[in-house]
Amino acid sequence: DDAELRALNRNWRGRDKPTNVLSFPAGDDGETAAAQARALWLGDVVIAAETVQAEASDAGMTIADHLAHLVVHGVLHLLGHDHELAAEATRMEALERAILARLGIADPYGDDPPVREVA
Repeated sequence: DDAELRALNRNWRGRDKPTNVLSFPAGDDGETAAAQARALWLGDVVIAAETVQAEASDAGMTIADHLAHLVVHGVLHLLGHDHELAAEATRMEALERAILARLGIADPYGDDPPVREVA
């Protein structure tokens, strides 16, 4: 639920606010994304169902499409991608758009600027 995601966000990222998705890589902190990708288990993606439902409603999209976006977003984090810097965010969002398009899901960012924090 939202309270649990907020607590996880505070404890692991130092951000005392709710979020829609968090990813926890399975490997050691120093392990590369390539090394993690060779493993069968990359880590966990935790998604806040209440937040997903509210965000989907606010954005006028289906819960399934928004959930798919957040799963893709979380897995990209597990593979080593990030969006802390503008260039990283641009690259990560481009990957999200490409993957979702292959799944038949509309661009979740629509007409928004290409750099936007998701989680």
